[in-house]
Amino acid sequence: MNPFEKIFSYQLASRLEEQQIFTLTSQERSWLKLMLSSTAAELALDESTLNRLQQRLEHDEVPSVHEVIVEKAASSQHTDFPELLIPLRRIMRKRQGVLLQRHNKYGQHMNPELGVPWKLEYSAARQEWYMYWFNLHRAAPMTTRLKHMYKVTEQSITEQQYDAVSQRMELHMQTERHEIAIQVLPIYNKELTRILHAFSCFDKRVRFDEQEQSYSIYVRFTNSEREYVLNRLRFLGKRVQIIEGDDFKQRMQDTALRALARYGVTPVPVPDGDAPSEHNGQKWSESDALSAAATDSLHDEK
Repeated sequence: MNPFEKIFSYQLASRLEEQQIFTLTSQERSWLKLMLSSTAAELALDESTLNRLQQRLEHDEVPSVHEVIVEKAASSQHTDFPELLIPLRRIMRKRQGVLLQRHNKYGQHMNPELGVPWKLEYSAARQEWYMYWFNLHRAAPMTTRLKHMYKVTEQSITEQQYDAVSQRMELHMQTERHEIAIQVLPIYNKELTRILHAFSCFDKRVRFDEQEQSYSIYVRFTNSEREYVLNRLRFLGKRVQIIEGDDFKQRMQDTALRALARYGVTPVPVPDGDAPSEHNGQKWSESDALSAAATDSLHDEK
């Protein structure tokens, strides 16, 4: 196994993505084959897709993870793929409507509702699947947890109806979603893969400034995911800084101040943001404050 088989380069990856080309290493193929052996794969993929992937990976070796990983404790077995995920995907690919039968959060069954499924999304903050759909009876956008649905039946609608609903849903999502811009400090460009992984569950785009040699990450999220995004920012500490999003800047500043106060230190503002200040016999800079905030966040997670 060649450890240098695949070297990450965002510029190269973006060019390949534009041409709809995806590179896959032998290690990734082996891990994929191992994942397909899980019972969750049967719920996540169509039978035809699962069989086709297994045929493509027939001659690949399965990694011997038990030789390098020792399981000392495990939580109860569960799957993150609801049973209705596959039938809903099929209906959405066909651009059709759905007759939805569900219950509310109190377990009470509701009357069947006719609607148009628009998008399926997994919330990393709540660890649940959601469906964004348009309720044709109420003529209003809706968001429903998949665990509250127990039956879906495909309903035929015209292409014009689907296009009209899509436009309504696009406008609704634009008002419901927020976007912040995060800049990776050039000294930490080598950790770009790790930083992007922290926001892998969000819609995002990346811009590279060749003159400054810096990456800017634009992350989109919903109101319910604000705290999770802040948690990721605290985790990354001084590697990144927010360049767009005044409310998030204020929240991060408050976090850093509270973290320093927990250790009995009052930070002194630094004009240039680089040179450390001395207070109570200790030197603290902006990066120190962010590091303390990240450490404090890890303590809270534990």
